Formats: sequence, C-alpha cells, structure tokens
Amino acid sequence: MSDTGISRLTEKYVAVWNEPDAERRRTAIRELWSDEAVHVLQPPKELAEAAEGLGFDRLALEARGHGALEFRVTRAHEEFVAPGTFVFRSRGDADRLHDVVKFHWEMTPRDGGEPAGVGLEVLVLGPDGRIVGDYQFIEG
Repeated sequence: MSDTGISRLTEKYVAVWNEPDAERRRTAIRELWSDEAVHVLQPPKELAEAAEGLGFDRLALEARGHGALEFRVTRAHEEFVAPGTFVFRSRGDADRLHDVVKFHWEMTPRDGGEPAGVGLEVLVLGPDGRIVGDYQFIEG
C-alpha cells in the first residue's frame, strides 16, 4: 500500500464516523472492516479511573463484527457529530509497517477551535486490505 493508499484508508476511516446517512455508514463499515473484525477502545482516563475504583484491574471496551461496529460508530455519531457540535478529522500522520497502520485523529468543534479529544488508532489489516484489528487509544 502506497502513502496515497494509507492516506485514503485513514480518510475513509475517519469519514465513516462523520457519515450522517445510516445506509452509507453501514456500507462503509463493511468495506473497511472484515466480517469478524474487532475494535478495542481504551477508554478515557476518567472512565478507566472510575472502573479501577470499582475493582476492575483493566478496562477495555470491545466490539466484534459488523453489527457491533455499526452500533459503536452510530452511537459515536449520534453523540458527537449529529447534534452539529463536533467533527472527526485525521491529523495526517498515518504510517504503515507491514500490515499495521497507525495514525492520530481529533474530534474538533464543527465551527473551529481546539480539539475536544485526540486519539491514536492502530489498525491491523488482513490480506484483503480490510481491518481485522482496530485498537483505539484516547489520548486527550
């Protein structure tokens, strides 16, 4: 995959979280992720600390398969993008090593301003170029 291909992949990835049309979002999910792909989210620090206070040693939230991925993407869209408050963007720093792609994204106010959230995405690609493992670290 060329630099252009990596850039296209990360732009498509970020676009799916901003997609307002449910059918286009569903189609994009099936194009980006393999049938049994997993998305693992390391929650924000505050949530992880609250979980630790409840006795959880480690908290990671996992979604597996297209149905669970669609639910996760739709919920994020409904909470952050649909109200017109935020938009997700790639920071344009994608890099690839064999079948692993990493890049940073940000959630910024739709009208501009400082990011309200930043994350690191680590994607493991299958032989067909679709995502088989998606690891999301919320950094701020």
